[in-house]
Amino acid sequence: MKDLFGKAILDFQTKNAPEDLVTETNISEADEMNVAYLFRNYKEMPKLEKKAMQLAKGKVLDVGCGAGSHSLYLQKKGFDVTSIDISENAIKACQLRGLQNARVQNVLEVENEKFDTIILLMNGTGIFGTLAETSRYLQKLKSLLNSNGQILIDSSNIIYMFDQKEDGGFIVPTDGYYGELIFTVSYKGETDVAFPWLYLDYNTLQNAAHENGLQCELILEGEHFDYLAKLFKK
Repeated sequence: MKDLFGKAILDFQTKNAPEDLVTETNISEADEMNVAYLFRNYKEMPKLEKKAMQLAKGKVLDVGCGAGSHSLYLQKKGFDVTSIDISENAIKACQLRGLQNARVQNVLEVENEKFDTIILLMNGTGIFGTLAETSRYLQKLKSLLNSNGQILIDSSNIIYMFDQKEDGGFIVPTDGYYGELIFTVSYKGETDVAFPWLYLDYNTLQNAAHENGLQCELILEGEHFDYLAKLFKK
């Protein structure tokens, strides 16, 4: 991996001539994203993210923290926040922004720590990669929770991206779950290695949570088929 997503974040933070990121999936055309969006403050956050910030409690783990905007807001509110991301460049940017405990780490490798709140935002289910891997991640997240802890996670039902049939149904792939996408990121003329990225509809997330000993509660629905959910131990 060339870590182009992280490079864009670090370029923006260090004012190193940042450019738009270009993302493309196996079911959608290339789309440009202004890196500045990743540096949004609380007022600029979507309502789902604002709600997650309001619900945070105790010791917090921010998984896939990116540019660290959620962590930074919570840290300023006085929370003990640990921020992790697999992107070395993104973590450098987080540290430059003033995050006190930001480190390069895959959540599957976190050991001997417990948290009251674990947040996974900006399609938090994405890091699961595929539906088949979802249980592995949920079991890991569950193991990192204190007894009364919570996981705050968002995603979207992307069924709307598929063609609709006359009977109202959708034409979706028959060889896998329709929310399993392949993402490609390009930046400054370079293209990174494609990677799997998972969008989960709420019912599928709820079923997966129950199968892994977690309760699942729908907290809020957004305007674009997205939602925020809370998972906690039964």
